[in-house]
Amino acid sequence: MKRLFSGLLLLVAAGAPAGAAPAGADPVTDALEQARARRVPVLIDFTAPWCYSCYYMARNVLNGPEWERARREAVVVELDADSPAGARWMAAWSVKAMPTYLVFNAQGAELGRVLGEQTRRDFYAWLFATTGRDSLESVRTRVVDGSEASVAAAREVLRAQHARYDANGGLNWFLALPPPARAALTRDPQASAWIARLELQRAASENDLPGCVSVAPVALDGPLGCERPYELGKVMACADKLPEAERRALLRPQSELMQLLVDKRVLSNHRCADERSIVLTAADLQQALGNAAAEAQVLDRAIIDVKTRIGGDLRKDRNLSDNLRVYLDRAGRTEDLDLILPKLIEAYPEDYVYPYRHARSLAERGKHAEAAPLYEQAAARTYGVNKLRIAELRAKSLQALNRNDEARQVLSEALQANGPWFPEDAARLKALLASLPPATS
Repeated sequence: MKRLFSGLLLLVAAGAPAGAAPAGADPVTDALEQARARRVPVLIDFTAPWCYSCYYMARNVLNGPEWERARREAVVVELDADSPAGARWMAAWSVKAMPTYLVFNAQGAELGRVLGEQTRRDFYAWLFATTGRDSLESVRTRVVDGSEASVAAAREVLRAQHARYDANGGLNWFLALPPPARAALTRDPQASAWIARLELQRAASENDLPGCVSVAPVALDGPLGCERPYELGKVMACADKLPEAERRALLRPQSELMQLLVDKRVLSNHRCADERSIVLTAADLQQALGNAAAEAQVLDRAIIDVKTRIGGDLRKDRNLSDNLRVYLDRAGRTEDLDLILPKLIEAYPEDYVYPYRHARSLAERGKHAEAAPLYEQAAARTYGVNKLRIAELRAKSLQALNRNDEARQVLSEALQANGPWFPEDAARLKALLASLPPATS
């Protein structure tokens, strides 16, 4: 079954082992020094040019009087996930989704984190509550019994473990609590919901099919709201391994809930911040259920809605314009996709994203002669890890065109410019370089 990723933009950071702090002066080190001098917290904003959720946050949330207050009351650092420093800090802090916002106190202890698109109200409610909070390690020490204060602290710990993608850490912490505290959390609807989501996260990450199937109905029960597609996406990834009848029986109860979410929180005036994940997950769900007509309807309605809202002006809202590109791609409307991608390149000429996306779309359809100059255009604008990734794809298109000498030059120059960074990506380039036939004289 064709599976397109929906939900948060997940990635694996390379360049440092988890828990290792980058050596030498960098923006984070400087920020912590400033924070100690000013006695204020630090807000880390992980972003990237390809991150559609980041487009949303930049336009709709990270501005205005609340953002000005945040910059007065904290040291704000923006880290690019594609850069060596960004990748290394992501590994150090186990950041696995984009965007991620982390708050540290001036001593470098984590106070909290939140992932993905947020409404303005939700983001600033979280931020201003978090900047005044004790460290998560201190919050853990307050979970000692069945009191309301203990349960409230535990809810925050469980939520934080989920945001860290540390399901085993969160579940082991819960199991080690005193029996009165465990019993109180099991009875508390919010805490028990977080425990179920951690169990699902663990099962999905470990490819534990029985565990995933067992916990799925519990994790998907209740008012998940705008976060339903994230949890459902984990269940669908597990369900791919089930026999078709069992898979459909597990997923069928979600059909009506996802349809309501599309109707009420995407195609209405009360939209979720992350519309894309809802649309793609709803389409994926209908595909998994074998309902091609419903799958097409979800995508067609979303395409019409976005076209109406941007009114032909792709610069009006980059998040929405990028959603349109993805919906067209997911719907298999390649002719429309080939029309919109050049317009997106023109609308956003400052970065490599759309030349790269257009080149990759063409190359996947075997149109390497058209893809090659677009890869070259993207390569001139990129940096960090994506310089290596685009060099790899560009070389493959050149190789398909029997332009092996040019492919060799592209790979060699990218490796030389990269130095010691991003070893896994560099290894792939070296392997591709070694596979090319000898240079012509």
